[in-house]
Amino acid sequence: MRIIHTSDWHLGKNLEGNSRLEEQERFLDFFVERSHELKPDLILIAGDIYDTPNPPAKAEKLFYDALKKLSREGDCLILVIAGNHDNPERLVSATPLATEHGIVMLGTPKTIVLPGEYGKHTVLDSGEGFVELKIRNEKAVVLAVPYPSEKRLGEVLYQDNEEEDERASSYEKRVGELFRQLEKKFREDTVNLTVTHLFVNGADPSGSERASTLGGSFLVNSATLPRADYTALGHIHRMQIIPGTDKKMRYSGSPIQYNISEAAYGKKFIVVDIDTAKETEITEVDIPTFKPIELWQVDSIEEAIARCEAHKDEESWIYLEIKTDRPLREDEIKAMKSLKKDILEIRPIIESIEQQEAADNIYELSFEEQFSEFYKLQNGTEPRRELIDLITSLLEDDDETD
Repeated sequence: MRIIHTSDWHLGKNLEGNSRLEEQERFLDFFVERSHELKPDLILIAGDIYDTPNPPAKAEKLFYDALKKLSREGDCLILVIAGNHDNPERLVSATPLATEHGIVMLGTPKTIVLPGEYGKHTVLDSGEGFVELKIRNEKAVVLAVPYPSEKRLGEVLYQDNEEEDERASSYEKRVGELFRQLEKKFREDTVNLTVTHLFVNGADPSGSERASTLGGSFLVNSATLPRADYTALGHIHRMQIIPGTDKKMRYSGSPIQYNISEAAYGKKFIVVDIDTAKETEITEVDIPTFKPIELWQVDSIEEAIARCEAHKDEESWIYLEIKTDRPLREDEIKAMKSLKKDILEIRPIIESIEQQEAADNIYELSFEEQFSEFYKLQNGTEPRRELIDLITSLLEDDDETD
């Protein structure tokens, strides 16, 4: 059985207010083309299809168009679970139409898939958290657990009177209990798979995720998850193997750079070939970077303008840091942005002694002067008169209230 594992598409996601839908469409075109070449029997999409619970209409159209193409007229079975960014009910609302194309969707850990024909394949059995499939002449049991948030599994994962630390510890314990029960569905005569969307301890976040709770979720140890023939994880944007799991428990990562911290590593999806008579083969397939996110660090304003000129025809998102001994002029900022259309941020790094002294003596200035100096240090330009007047009027109103 050949399986493709992908996740965290985040369709509809923006970067500093800029749409990424064009890049996402290019990724989906690439993914469909490679999938048709690889001819998988099953595609697992491990959550975070969209970036928000209410995605734009174009994002939804991209998703459903891609699913239809990926299914190869029902020849490939596709199993989709919701992530923490998805609206479970909205995600599965197209199930009646998706069924004929061989698409199985699960919104919450309690979703039960109706048995029957799905494209050219069959759902033989289903319950909360598992699906038994017949794909061609093979059978597979998939433990499919969409994002198990406290809200979605509140009555299962914790009691109302528990404190935060108790909830964190009981969360892992009860998720473990859930999987121990589900693991009983695995059989020796089936391909046994797990697909879920959570944060496994030992995983290395990309940098766009942070803190010990990621997206409001608690950590779960890898030992909590069943020993499957393969475990497809979603939630972390860096493709990686979970340590100590014999390479069979992996995050596929996101297919597109969604943050400057993700620019340091390549994007991939995973192909898994499972043959009970042979060793499982796992292959990583590189995804092109359709529009990279770059940090430019230059030593002068002149160098910044020259670099914008040299790279004006390249597709890239740019964060620009400029070492300078003075604030940037408006005409210089306009020159850079007119040459390089997709500059996200221009940040001057002021290094002069005079500027440092001004910063040290800022408390000797009036409020208006303090605000102007602070604004110049942060933005490299003088604040507009209207902005100064607005800030000053707000301060005066606050004084009158007191």
